[in-house]
Amino acid sequence: MPKLLAMILAGGEGRRLDPLTRDRAKPAVPFGGRYRIIDFVLSNFANSGVLKMKVLVQYKSESLNTHVQRAWRLSAFLNEYVEIVPAQMRYGPKWFEGSADAIYQNLNIITDEEPEYTFVFGADHVYRMDVRAMLDFHLERRADLTVTAIPVPVAQAHEFGIIEVDAEGRMVGFVEKPRHDPKTIPGDPTRCLASMGNYLFTTRELVQEIVNDAGDASSAHDFGKSIVTSMHTRRRVFVYDFSTNVVPGQGEKERGYWRDVGSLDAYFQANMDLVAVDPVFSLYNDRWPIYTLHANAPPVKFVFNNALDARVGHATDSLVSEGCIISGGAVNRSILSPSVRVNSYTTLDETIVFEKVNIGRHCRIRRAIIDKHVDIPAGTVIGYDPEADRRRFHVTESGIVVIPKGMRVVAA
Repeated sequence: MPKLLAMILAGGEGRRLDPLTRDRAKPAVPFGGRYRIIDFVLSNFANSGVLKMKVLVQYKSESLNTHVQRAWRLSAFLNEYVEIVPAQMRYGPKWFEGSADAIYQNLNIITDEEPEYTFVFGADHVYRMDVRAMLDFHLERRADLTVTAIPVPVAQAHEFGIIEVDAEGRMVGFVEKPRHDPKTIPGDPTRCLASMGNYLFTTRELVQEIVNDAGDASSAHDFGKSIVTSMHTRRRVFVYDFSTNVVPGQGEKERGYWRDVGSLDAYFQANMDLVAVDPVFSLYNDRWPIYTLHANAPPVKFVFNNALDARVGHATDSLVSEGCIISGGAVNRSILSPSVRVNSYTTLDETIVFEKVNIGRHCRIRRAIIDKHVDIPAGTVIGYDPEADRRRFHVTESGIVVIPKGMRVVAA
C-alpha cells in the first residue's frame, strides 16, 4: 500500500451523552460490556493494515489516554503506533475551534510523517469497515478527497449532512442538515446520502485546504461546515457508499451497519442491538475482531440453583463480562461490564451495567444504564415508575434511566 496515516478525531465533549461523559471523553464511554467506543475505529484501521494512527484528544481525556496507552501497543520496531496527541496549542492558548482546526493545529504530525494519503476519521461511531476498499475507490478516481456516506431515508435527512452526487459518484453539492427538499440518490427518490464524517485526503490537497481555511476568519473551521462544502467546487471530491463495503466474516445482515451513538437513547439502542439471538451487529466475527484491553479478572460465576424459592443465578440473551458474579439473580437482555455482582432475587431487564457495580438483593431494574462504582441498595426499583425515577435520576426522552458514575443511591 502507499504510505498512509490515520488522524482520529477524539476531542469532542459529548454533551448529549451526559452524565456518562461527566468524567470521560465520549470515545472513552464503555460499549458492549468490555469495549470503549474508540475501539471500533481503531480496530477497523488495524484490521485494514493501516498501522500508523494518531488520536487527537482534548476534553476530559485521562480515561481515554489510559485506555489507548494500555490497550493499543503496536510494534515500535516496525514503526507501527497508536499515539495520543493532546491539544498542543501551537497557535495560541486555545482549544480546537473545530475538526478542521484540530488538524491545522497538528499539521506538524502530517508534515513529519509525510504520508501520501491521510485518513481523517471520527472516534465515536459503532461499525465495521475495511478502509482498504475506500482507498482503492480513492485511487481509481484520482480523487483529492473521498467522503464516506451511507444511504438514509428522506425523512431522516434533517439529522445529517446530505450529499448530492452525479452519476459517477462525484460530489456536486453538500447541505448540512437540510430542513426542506433534500437531494436524493440518483435513481432512488426515497433515500439520501448522509455523510458519516469520515474522510480520505490526498495529503497535498489536505494541507493546502487546511492552511487556507485557517486564514479565513469567517470559517467555522469544521470539515462538514467549511472544508467539504466548498472543496467540491474546485477539487475532485468523490463519495464512497459505505453500504457497499465488504468486511471478511461479516454477514449480509450487518453490511452497512453504522450507528452514531451521540445521544443516550441512540447509545442504549446500539447496545441492545448486540444482545439479540441473531444480532444485527455481531461482536463474534473472529475474522474482523474488535480489539480492546482485557481485564485481569476471573471467569464469570453463576451461583445457586434453588428452584424452590427462585434463587437461581442465570442470564438470558445477555452479554456478561469477566469477573461478574450472578448470585441468585436473573439477568435478561442486558450487558454487564467486568466485575459486576447481581445478588439474590434481583431481576435486570434491558439494562447496561458498567464495571464494579454491586446490585443488592430484591431489586427490580429495567431499561437503565448504571455507570461504574455504583452500589444499588437492596429492594431498589428502577424503570417501573417514571415519575419516581425522574425525581431521583436522569431519565431520557424514551424513558431510559441513567445513574451517574459513583452516585450514592439511597433506598427509597
